This record gives sequence, C-alpha cells and structure tokens, in this order.
Amino acid sequence: MNERPADRLAIAVAQLNPIVGDVAGNLERARAARAQAARDGANIVAFSELFIAGYPPEDLVLKPAFQSTCRGAIETLARDTADGGPAVLIGTPWVEDKKLHNAYALLAGGQIETIRFKVNLPNYGVFDEKRVFAPGPVPGPVSFRGVRLGLPICEDTWTDWGDYENVVETLVETGAELLIVPNGSPYWRGKADVRLNVSVARVTESGLPLIYINQVGGQDELVFDGASFALNSDRSIAFQLPAFSEAVVTTQWSRTGGLWRSAQGLLAAAEAPDQADYTACMLGLRDYVDKNRFPGVVIGLSGGVDSALCAALATDALGAERVRCIMLPFRFTSEQSLDDAALIVRALGVRYDIVPIASAVHGLEAALVGIFGGLPRDVTEENLQARARGVLLMAISNKFGLMVVTTGNKSEMSVGYATLYGDMNGGFNPIKDLYKTEVYRLAHLRNRWKPDGALGPTGPVIPENVMTRAPTAELREDQTDQDTLPPYDLLDQILERLVEREEPLAAIVAAGFDRDMVMKVERMLSVAEYKRRQAAPGVKVTLKNFGRDRRYPIVNRFRDPGTELPASSPAPVKSSATAKAGAGDF
Repeated sequence: MNERPADRLAIAVAQLNPIVGDVAGNLERARAARAQAARDGANIVAFSELFIAGYPPEDLVLKPAFQSTCRGAIETLARDTADGGPAVLIGTPWVEDKKLHNAYALLAGGQIETIRFKVNLPNYGVFDEKRVFAPGPVPGPVSFRGVRLGLPICEDTWTDWGDYENVVETLVETGAELLIVPNGSPYWRGKADVRLNVSVARVTESGLPLIYINQVGGQDELVFDGASFALNSDRSIAFQLPAFSEAVVTTQWSRTGGLWRSAQGLLAAAEAPDQADYTACMLGLRDYVDKNRFPGVVIGLSGGVDSALCAALATDALGAERVRCIMLPFRFTSEQSLDDAALIVRALGVRYDIVPIASAVHGLEAALVGIFGGLPRDVTEENLQARARGVLLMAISNKFGLMVVTTGNKSEMSVGYATLYGDMNGGFNPIKDLYKTEVYRLAHLRNRWKPDGALGPTGPVIPENVMTRAPTAELREDQTDQDTLPPYDLLDQILERLVEREEPLAAIVAAGFDRDMVMKVERMLSVAEYKRRQAAPGVKVTLKNFGRDRRYPIVNRFRDPGTELPASSPAPVKSSATAKAGAGDF
C-alpha cells in the first residue's frame, strides 16, 4: 500500500456504558458516538473491549446465535463507514477457523479492514477468559491513513518486556507508531494507579505513545470506572477522562520528528479512594436496577448504619421517587431506632412505611409449638424475626415489582453474621464488599459530599446518632454486635489479612493480634462459606470480593495448622448469641 502517511490524526475516544447481550442497543450506542465523533472532526473513533457484546459476556459468548448476532452488528457498522465519516475501532467476539476470539476490528471505507485477536487471556480474580476464548497469534500493527497502529487488547499490555508472547514488544519490532488499547478493566480500590503504572512501563519500554480506552458502568458485581487516558512517548499524560461517567472525546495527534504526540486534552481530577468507592457502589446499584428494568427498590430500614447507607446509595442512584423504605419493628426494636429511621427517610425524601411484624412472628412460633414444645428459647426464635422480615420484604417486592436491596456488609458476610432467608433476602447488595469500618467512613463522607450525577439531596442524610450508637441486630433485649464479634476495628483488620492477603494465622498473631480472637474469626470465616454462596450479588470495591474473586469449597476440612489449640485449652464454644451471626447457624 503506497498511501502517504498522515501527519495528523483526530482520534475520538468512546468511553461508554454497553449492556451485556444488548447487541442492537450497543450498535446504536456505537453509531451515536460515531456521529458525535464526526461532528467533532474525528478521523477514527475507538471503543472499548468487546463493546458490541458488552463485557464480560461470560458463557453467553459461547452461544452460536449470539456470536452471529455480534458479527452481523459489526458488518452493519462497517457498511456505515462507507459514508466517508470516521473509521471505527471496536471490540467484538469473532469466530475464525472455528475458534472463538476476543477481537478488535478496524472498520473503514464500508468494510471490515482488518481484525486483531487478543493473545494473553486473563484467568485470575474476576477473569476467566481462557474458559471461552482461544488466544490469537501475536499481531503486527494495522495501517490507517498510512499510520501503523498497534492494537494490544487489555491484558496484552500487562506482560513485561521480554516475556513470552509480549504483544507490545512484537508491535514495536514490526513498526507500530502508536498504541491504542481497548479495555474492560473493572474497578477496585487503587486500580487506577495500577493501570497507570502498567501503561507507563509499556511506554517506557516501547518508546511509543499509548491511548487507554476503558468502558464505564455496572455489570452484575463488577463496576467499570472508565477513567480512560493517554500517555505521550515521554510518559506525560496527554488526557485523562472523568471516572464513572460516559464521554466521547476527540483528541488531536500530530507527528513531529517521527514521534506521535497529543495536544494537551482534558485532565480530569482523580477521586479520593472513599469517594471512588461510594461512586462505584452507587453506579453498580443504578445499573443493576436499570439494566434489569426494575421500576425501583425496597429496603428494610432498621435505623442502623448499614441500611441507612444503602438507602442513601439507592436514593443517589435512582432518585427518591424510586426508593421505598420499610421499618419492620418488633418488641426488641428501640424507640431510638424508630426515631433514627424516621430522620433518615425525612432527609432522603423517600417513601416510608412501618409494618409491625409481631403477628407474623407469633404466628410462626404458634405453628411450631407442637414440635418445639418443652424446648428452651434460643437462637431459633431470634432468627424467626429476621425471617419474618425477609418474607414481608419479598411480598412487597412481588406485589409492586420492586427489587429488594439487601444491606449486609463484608464484615457480616465474612463471619456469617446474617440470617439465611431473613436479612440476607434480596436481589442486590451495594455494600457487600465494604467492611463495617468502611461503611462508617462512607456514611460520614456522604453527609458532607455527594458524587456528580447523584440524584439524592445535598447535605447530611444520616443522623450522627446512627454512627455513634453501638451496632445491634435488636433480636433480643440489650443485644449488641460485640456480644458475639470482636470490635469492628479489630475484626476488620483480621479479616483483611485473612481474605485479601491470605495470611497464615501464625503471621497474623505475630503481628500482634490476640491468638484466641484470630482463631475465632478464622473459624467463623471458614464455616460461613455456605451462607455466602446464597448471598445476593453486590458491588466489588476491594481487591478480593466474595463470589467472583474468592471461590472456596463449601465442603472443606482443611484448617490452617495455626488453629490447633493446645491440649490443655478447651475447645471453642458456640455462642448462644448467634441469631444474626451464627457461624454455622441457619
């Protein structure tokens, strides 16, 4: 091809929110973005990884009908480019020689010009692409207007220079001038810094500028934060798009002295870690509700900090008119809880109903008198309260079509401090991956700040008393969480070492934590796996969430040898105060 290389390129970056399986909708989103890019004078518009399918498609991508539908959409979009407008770079599943690939296609001049396949398929954490895709051959660059573009796909930039099948190294060796990297990179705390460091390393090694395009939006438990950016070959940041919001931005690139460089573009400020966590939880809930077409949500509001934060998140995500809060009091519910719940709903402006559960609980107890006759009251009767609440919330969900938001935090999910088919009932949990201490932090944060795009009111929405009173399930007189659990500041430190870091017990004890406390927490964590398997999905915000990241067997007799008690020590005794908690209880 004797095309004279261009010295200027206007490259539009499409940071959008695709929906998995909505091929027709994603095609229209691509068309709308291309139209905007055309108005902005772009030569080419680049989308994120697997955009036409939505990411991650998981086993949906194995369906031949889905594969052919995606291919048809790409062919349709290719025909659109005959209009002389911008060319398109877009991610799609693609079958070639009976192998299914994660592909990136260049569409121009009314046709599919060329396709590149992902080489390095991630198979760790939340990713299992080796399950569904075949790796492609190490690619060379593609030519657009005489410019040789390297198109490594997401994980293809995460291998170090000199590693086997290093895609960026091969692209440099075969003449690439500019790297355009489509991504489906989910959020977790601190992920933006990791991405930037990886990209800086590739730019340093290759000497090439790099455009990093990430999708935005919630998909099941994952939230994609966007935050697309570009680096010039000297590692300076050419532009940085805002996190957690859609954007189609045309960037101007020019060649000087043989090197491509971007004119200075938008430099959006990075959000602080707690602000990013809150925004991720809000966006994850919004997209789960909207993409599944629920008209709104219903929340069991206890007057505690967990349900208060969930109510605030739901209001910010959906607007007050789509949130309904239900107080479900019993004789152990304090006046303080009733007062606090009333203050919360008044501040948020959401609909509020009080549904006493005494008749339901007494009816369940009466039905069981014949079987339970003569046996002492224990955790069983306490759990009946939680289960009565769960039944009533699900009935409201059925009647009005509202999704139940469940409100357990990661500390509770870790140690089983929850009642199956009771307070665990629900369709989605926005705080599932936040430890209790983090819940408190975000509650304080929300009272002084709200994210861009939030639909709830400005100002304090969670009463200070909710964050200062001792947390309690209120399933018996004078109950507090610390009757059963270590103080949350200690519990969360131990859990973070056990869950995120997978530290041996001996190392945790050596770090200064009480041996008996560590062993108790580890036991509760181990035996609560069966509960977590039945928990609602929730937003991932930490390095390792329950579900996609941490997948332990339920039947599992392995124990860290550090849990063995000395022969003279008594075996751990199961607490009677485990109605909400009860590691091992149902």
